[in-house]
Amino acid sequence: MNGAEALLKSLINAGIEVCFANPGTSEMQLVAAIDDIPGMYPILGLFEGVVTGAADGYGRMADKPAATLLHLGSGFANGMANLHNAKRAFTPIVNIIGDHATYHLALDAPLTSDVPAYAALTSDWVRTPESAEAIARAGVEAVAASMAGRQANLIIPANYAWTEGCEPAKAIAIPEPEKVSPERIVAAAESLRSAEPSCLFLGGKALRERGLNAARRIASATGARIIHEVFPARLQRGRGRPTIERLPYLGEFASNVLKDLKHMVVVGTQAPVSFFAYPGKPGTLWPDTCNICLLADQQQDQIAALESLADYMDIPEAPPQKDPALPNIPKGLITAEAVAAVIANLLPNNAIISDESQTSGAFTFEYFDAAAPHDWLCLTGGAIGQGLPVAVGAAVACPDRKVINLQADGSAMYTNQSLWTMARENLDVCVVIYNNSRYAILNLELARVGVEKPGERARSMLELTNPRLDWVSIAQGMGVKANRVTTTEAFQFQFEQAMSSKGPRLIEVIL
Repeated sequence: MNGAEALLKSLINAGIEVCFANPGTSEMQLVAAIDDIPGMYPILGLFEGVVTGAADGYGRMADKPAATLLHLGSGFANGMANLHNAKRAFTPIVNIIGDHATYHLALDAPLTSDVPAYAALTSDWVRTPESAEAIARAGVEAVAASMAGRQANLIIPANYAWTEGCEPAKAIAIPEPEKVSPERIVAAAESLRSAEPSCLFLGGKALRERGLNAARRIASATGARIIHEVFPARLQRGRGRPTIERLPYLGEFASNVLKDLKHMVVVGTQAPVSFFAYPGKPGTLWPDTCNICLLADQQQDQIAALESLADYMDIPEAPPQKDPALPNIPKGLITAEAVAAVIANLLPNNAIISDESQTSGAFTFEYFDAAAPHDWLCLTGGAIGQGLPVAVGAAVACPDRKVINLQADGSAMYTNQSLWTMARENLDVCVVIYNNSRYAILNLELARVGVEKPGERARSMLELTNPRLDWVSIAQGMGVKANRVTTTEAFQFQFEQAMSSKGPRLIEVIL
């Protein structure tokens, strides 16, 4: 057994079932190993940003890592934007990065780069095994490291991969998440018992149903508000689940939402800050008089922390919640609001939504509080081009669930190769493209930094016209059935068709 085969067998032993890949010459031994050893399903992405984004979506839904297979430093660099998003989502991923043979590095061949330095930009777990025989052990250690909600970057020199005489390693135990200290629970309870305006500020796994139920239990007894971070990795929402506030994206709106707070108990995220700096505006979003109390960080057991806090405060179960009403579906010319109303009304039970709708979805998020129970996946790190590949990964992780990707047109162009993978794997994904032919969010940001009347050249850098993108042709060219709509009635018909059938489909909404 060579090093590549020993590594692959070890990864399978450790529970990895899927490899999202865009390999090159230095990874051919690993490609051959996947062909020869059963237990690992390979999925090709035509761009590394698709590969890493898909691994992010898979990890969020499966709660375990997929492997990626990336070609040298340049291939890894191509996938770094979605690795940034995955890092912010605390998604477990094992990146297998091929490198030149150890003796070839000194020749400085054209694709030579400092792969460990590249890999260190996304994670503090970077390993180049010291020998071919050490590859297998490093593989299972990478899986264990990733389960703490991080990326494990494993670099495999080509000569180690083809060296014979290697043996696979057994999986190693995955440690349980750290429990929060009693002192933190006491401090949080004191904050919430103060009778002053307070909130639970939630992110991470605290936004799973069990965590939300515990938070609602606390809020119903203390009067605290429940607010979640702007872009959660995975939010379980819909009918029968607690309805909570979303912090607005724009800093001034967020500050206004938080302005009266005296206590903020933070769980599974960090206290909220503005996405960017703006002239004359603060970076932190809570008032100076607000006490910040961290109950559980991203690596700790956030759900257990909330339940322990509720038990410590001797709080009974919360009374039943009245679900909000579904939005009315308008008629006539299509709008972003009409799209959301249709989807919220027709959303299948237990669907998954990958949301990169940007400005088109800015005012309709609350529509889905009344929809069927579902999971909502967001653009955690702000690096656009996430929505399509995250939908790919979610569909692979949950093949029995419908996936809907709410997708802005400009962001979609970063990773539109995802459509090809959807078609090749026959993934059950409905992509809804909001085609407004501009980077609308940047038009807003231009005004927010004080540019009141941008000139023609500035406007040209934010508009997606001349030529206008044709998403029906793009999708069909990659093997995905697609239709274009301009009215609400037409969209509803196409969306109903997509929900009643299997396989990938794209609906282009002209706004």
